[in-house]
This record gives sequence, structure tokens and C-alpha cells, in this order.
Amino acid sequence: MCLKRCLTIAVSLDKAVVCRQTISGQKFEILVDPEKALEFKHGKAVSMDDILAYPAIYKDARSTDLVAEEDLQKNFGTTDVYKIAESIIKKGELQLTTEQRRKFVENKRMQIAEIISRRGINPQTNAPHPPQRILNAMEKAGVNVDPFTEAELQVNEVLKRIRAIIPIKFQRVTLQLKFPPRHAGRVYTILKSLGSIKNEKWLNDGSLQIDVEVLAGVQSELFEKLSKLTHGEFESKTIEKEDVE
Repeated sequence: MCLKRCLTIAVSLDKAVVCRQTISGQKFEILVDPEKALEFKHGKAVSMDDILAYPAIYKDARSTDLVAEEDLQKNFGTTDVYKIAESIIKKGELQLTTEQRRKFVENKRMQIAEIISRRGINPQTNAPHPPQRILNAMEKAGVNVDPFTEAELQVNEVLKRIRAIIPIKFQRVTLQLKFPPRHAGRVYTILKSLGSIKNEKWLNDGSLQIDVEVLAGVQSELFEKLSKLTHGEFESKTIEKEDVE
């Protein structure tokens, strides 16, 4: 088996879990860092050196019984451990312990709550719901989250469940912002990270006017960051509001 590429072990065996792919009834297992394996599974660029606890493909990782090279070639078209590991992570399943699964579920619940808090508002107050209030509503509604599915893909289903418990509205706001020349070149990073720039022009007094579209839930965060950057030297007004499903 090809073990040439990895001589340094980056993943503790105490932390590693089994990732398994079954092909025609035959099991192919690797030992991986669960968090980094999930990141790779979701498309992030993560080195196999940072994922694998050991560069080997097992019939049974617990007994460290290795798969024969001819079986690897037959089922994967290669004996390269790293390429095979990529396939196993993408197509296989992580075998988490109960405690690891609980931790992953709690992390995913928090990610979902933070997304909803950032994007939605309470229509009764026009202010965002704190993440803890959303977590409480999720618990009351009996929401189950999938620790292996990206938070973004679970938001809509969670919203359907908790809207009967707390009022939530997603609203898109277009703001017209005006900055003095000395701050003009420094605000773009903030605006692009929290919204979408729709229009910009230089005014006769030398100031920069920018129309930016943001979700209502991030408006307070936007103003806070702009105030810190410009020491409060900017003007703003709302030129359009639109409800979003």
C-alpha cells in the first residue's frame, strides 16, 4: 500500500473517528479528525495530512486489518491512500461517538441560530432576535438538526418550525450612505462583507455616496462597524425596504 506521502501524524488517535465507505458489501475504513473531515466533505480545502490519523485503508480500523492493494485498485482504480481517502470522506459516513455527535449537533444548532439572528428581525420591534431566543424556540418546537448537513441548508426548515413560537421576518433594506473623502477608500471591505453595493458616486462636495443592500438583521452590525471605522463620520438613510421569504 502507498504510504510514502505521510510520515508525520497530525491527528491524535484519541480524537480520530472511523470514516467508512462500503462498496459491493466490502468495507473501506480510515481514521480521521471528524471536524476537518466534515470541512473537506463540505468543499473546504483541507490537506489530507491534517485529516488522516494514519495513511492507511483498513478492512476494520479497530483491528488495523489493512485492505489488500488489489482490492483498492479494483474498487478505486488506484492504490494511492490520499486519493482513496478523499473518496471515502466524500461518499462515506463518519462513525461518531455519542459525545462527539452531541457536540456536533450543539455546534450546528448554534450556527443555525446565529444565521437566523443575523438575517431576521422581530416584526414587533424591528430588532433582531438574540441567538439564545432562537435556540429556545428550536428546543420548544422539538427541532432536530443534522450534524453532517451545512447550517445554511437547514435554515428554511428550522424557520418553518419556530415561526409558530416567535415572530420572525426577513427584510431586505437598501441604505444610502454618505462618507467624507478621508474615509471613502476604507469602507468597502465592511460594506461588501455585510451587504451588496448597488450604486456609488462622488458628489460635488467630494464625499462618496453609496447605496448598499443588506438584510435588516445585520443593519445594527453594519452601523456599529462603520461608526468605529469612521468615528461616526457618515450619514445614512433608508431608501427601500422589502420583505423576503
